[in-house]
Amino acid sequence: MDTTAAKSAPAALISSSRATAVIITLCFGSLAGALMQSLVIPIQSELPELLDTTVANASWAITATLLAAGVSMPVTGRLADMYGKKRVMVGSAAVLVVASLLCAVGTGLVPFLVGRALQGVSMGYIPVAISAVRALAPKEKQATAVATVSATLGVGGAIGLPLSAWIAQTFDWHALFYVSTVLAFVVLVATALVVPATADTHPARLDLVGLVLMAVGLVSLLVGVSKGSTWGWNSGTTWACIVGGIVVLVIFGLFELRHHDPLVDVRTMGRRPVFFTNIAAILIGFGMMASSIVVPQLLQMDERTGYGLGQTILEAGLWMFPGGLMMMIFAPISARLINAIGARLTLAIGATVVACGYVFGAVMMDAPWKLMVSVVISSAGVGIGYAAFPTLIMDNVPVEEAGSSVGVNSLMRSVGTTVAGAVMAAVLTSKTMDLGGHSIPTESAFHLCLFVGAGAALAGALVALLVPARTEQAPVQPSAPDREAVPANA
Repeated sequence: MDTTAAKSAPAALISSSRATAVIITLCFGSLAGALMQSLVIPIQSELPELLDTTVANASWAITATLLAAGVSMPVTGRLADMYGKKRVMVGSAAVLVVASLLCAVGTGLVPFLVGRALQGVSMGYIPVAISAVRALAPKEKQATAVATVSATLGVGGAIGLPLSAWIAQTFDWHALFYVSTVLAFVVLVATALVVPATADTHPARLDLVGLVLMAVGLVSLLVGVSKGSTWGWNSGTTWACIVGGIVVLVIFGLFELRHHDPLVDVRTMGRRPVFFTNIAAILIGFGMMASSIVVPQLLQMDERTGYGLGQTILEAGLWMFPGGLMMMIFAPISARLINAIGARLTLAIGATVVACGYVFGAVMMDAPWKLMVSVVISSAGVGIGYAAFPTLIMDNVPVEEAGSSVGVNSLMRSVGTTVAGAVMAAVLTSKTMDLGGHSIPTESAFHLCLFVGAGAALAGALVALLVPARTEQAPVQPSAPDREAVPANA
């Protein structure tokens, strides 16, 4: 079967204006989902008082979202492959509406954490949107569409910080979640009305045992890594979670190898182009997180340290905001690069630019505008490189595994950012000084974090070059006869 022709079939049935509307809708939906990651950062220090709980309990407001998103991305991708992309995206948007409303009206810790976890579940919308836009966009718009939707992962966080800081400072903290409820409702309606249903289902049974094993393994591993700096790296609990999670994930992999209809096809994940793309995703995800952790702290650090810049959280968010715009600006440039030189070289170039941004920041961090330039450079690299991930994945997996495979790749980036958070916390707490009775990181600790981030990004660039170049011109044939992604009601 001619896979290339099949891929272009849907586009022929959708007008150019309809395709543009679909792309805008999927971008907006992905952006709204990504906003959830940074939504509570401005009020994080106040959450123990707001929720009448301990600092340790309140810290789960971010961790719960991270864990739920990690599990949901490959699962929703698989469900999209089985039941259709539109159904799953509408379902994810509906979950986001319920989750945001629960956080808005809830007053205690439990409903708040349940809402935050459900917001994480809704982020499964993003990898499905990426695979959907590839199937629905006209051939000449596919690369740009994938690049733009992929860029929203970073743009959401960049926009979310100043926006949520302004809302939290101007209104009651519940307003953050009422706003996210409205955004989620708009996404739900727009997805239901604008995105066409597609006959791209591949009937199968959901691998429930694999789902449980993956969830237990991922949650255990990510909890151990993300809480290591809090519980202590000498803690038995920390290492029990990490080692236990790894063991369960190994069992999961062995189980999937024997399963006739696996949740995640381990053999597909083991193919050289897919394997190295996912390893690069971990490294580059690690690298891109350095800016998000280090730069806001530097901007907000007390000026009495001699290197702190004394900015408020709103001011810090505004200094970082141009980075989000840069990702969007470079998304179409990334598409042109992918068409001209291929996705693997585009990914390597993007990762190298990220590293250059961090090196600039490490040697030029004595003024807010200099850190802004560092963020702009690194964000340009993210904008260039992020679109290459789903392109490399979808070019090298069977059609019926596109959604779940993109979901796994998104998970790998999340693993990278989680590990980065743990490593950066360990570095920042290893080199400290006393200021007014409080232990704070030294300037050299921030330098080291930025150089470590640059090193991870460069390592990701090198791994990207290990992806075979020839696979970009040789799409993988479906493993069995399929109904291609043709709009059912275009």
